[in-house]
Amino acid sequence: MFHALMQFLMRLLDYIQFIPVGYSEVLYKQRKYGVTRSNFNKGRSIKVFAEELGGNDVISLNFYITATSESLKPCEMPEQKVIDFLMNIELI
Repeated sequence: MFHALMQFLMRLLDYIQFIPVGYSEVLYKQRKYGVTRSNFNKGRSIKVFAEELGGNDVISLNFYITATSESLKPCEMPEQKVIDFLMNIELI
């Protein structure tokens, strides 16, 4: 099970890295979001913050990469909401 979790987190990192560093705009569920991705600690810590433009929705997460593991940490929202956002955005 640990191996499957690590594979999933590695794929999740690919989705996160799909978002360019800095500010971008994306579509998610036919709504436009402004997204900021910031890398820290030589890319071993990543922050993503997205705000629905003209709406109230917010997505916020941190992703950490250590020597032994990777970890997704949503900020005050369900993990599944963050995962769905990452897997279904479209850069515009």
